[in-house]
Amino acid sequence: MIVHQLTLIRREIWEHRSIWMTPLVIALIVSLMSLTGQVVVSGFDQAVDIAILGASNVGENERRAAITAFLVGISILFILAMLVLTVFYSLDTLYAERKDKSILFWRSLPITDAETVVSKLVTAGFLIPLVSFAAVILTHIVNLIISSIWLAAQGGDAGHLIWSSVPLVDNWAATLIVFVALPLWMSPFLGWFLFVSAFTKRSPLLVAFLPILVVPMLERIIFGSAIFSEAIFVRTGKMPLFRGMESADFFDEDKLSVSGEAISLLARIDLARFLTSPSLWLGLVVCALFTTAAIYMRRYRDES
Repeated sequence: MIVHQLTLIRREIWEHRSIWMTPLVIALIVSLMSLTGQVVVSGFDQAVDIAILGASNVGENERRAAITAFLVGISILFILAMLVLTVFYSLDTLYAERKDKSILFWRSLPITDAETVVSKLVTAGFLIPLVSFAAVILTHIVNLIISSIWLAAQGGDAGHLIWSSVPLVDNWAATLIVFVALPLWMSPFLGWFLFVSAFTKRSPLLVAFLPILVVPMLERIIFGSAIFSEAIFVRTGKMPLFRGMESADFFDEDKLSVSGEAISLLARIDLARFLTSPSLWLGLVVCALFTTAAIYMRRYRDES
């Protein structure tokens, strides 16, 4: 089973190069934008000297807050890209193998439909986030090195202004938790997308999102309630992972207020609250039901 899963996951990486190309492209674009911005700023010598002088005189907590906001801004880009990539991958993976008839080849191998669908769920729920997280680490390091070189060229002390205050371990640990927790929290949608990918003959994107948009409106018109829409809103905006704040506040630079204590993203994460949330486990059950339905559809669906 484990050997089959590893082989099937390698297959996903081979067939869906966007899994690793998308984060790398974003990393390259962000690094080039950072480099370009610093080259442009270098033209304002007097303002740069004043900014470096001011940064040298502020406290360590203030520098830590500024660097944290910079790193969080980079991480947000990868989180958004990860969500988009996961949606398109989940909707395409089972649909594409029927469309190009490659399912006939894979069915000739001693691999069950359950193993195949589970490998795609693992790819969407764990592999894509881990690849994206690795790209975040790479981008952080590259941009910090670029900033250090630029700062040294401007006469600043990069060791004091950047590396003495940069909270890499705290930031990376918090980012990893978010990257892993987000797919778990959104697992009902992953299961639904795989199910749609397994049964639809055309336009999986439309088939997947049309019910999500139409059903809440019909529920409001016919029954005057909003149970379905509230359930979707809870999934998309109220992940119970962050201590004393909503999901959006965790990524709001204005919320990273400076106090007497050093800023710590990891301290703002409440894993116990997340893991004991009934909504999390109910969502995983819904994901399991949709995944089971996707396995059934792949087994008995006509390949045409």
